[in-house]
Amino acid sequence: MSALAIVLIVLGALILVFLVGGFVIARRRADRPGWEEHIRHADQALEQARAADRGWDRELIHATARTALGEHRPGFEPVSLDLVLVDDRPGVEEDRAHLIAAARGETVRLVLARDASGAWGVERVE
Repeated sequence: MSALAIVLIVLGALILVFLVGGFVIARRRADRPGWEEHIRHADQALEQARAADRGWDRELIHATARTALGEHRPGFEPVSLDLVLVDDRPGVEEDRAHLIAAARGETVRLVLARDASGAWGVERVE
């Protein structure tokens, strides 16, 4: 058997071992309890970081969301208010912030939009 054939067989075996090992590790991660929750938290953190990097004032967004909840859902006191999507387009008039307010097993989705002056206002409450 030539040296080239031996090298190709060894390389093929190594590639096969790495492919099978990678598949096994990926399946273990996907089957791990809480993996989806971990991904969801990472996505939320990414959206918050992206919002902070663009100069959005998170406290102002939360204050606007709480005011909108008071107007559209009186008596609804959120336990958590999470920024889940940032839609930052050129200019300020097309900026949108999507938040989820959760309380007592109920969730409310808020979509906030900016006007020409850059002030946040409620676009819709679902």
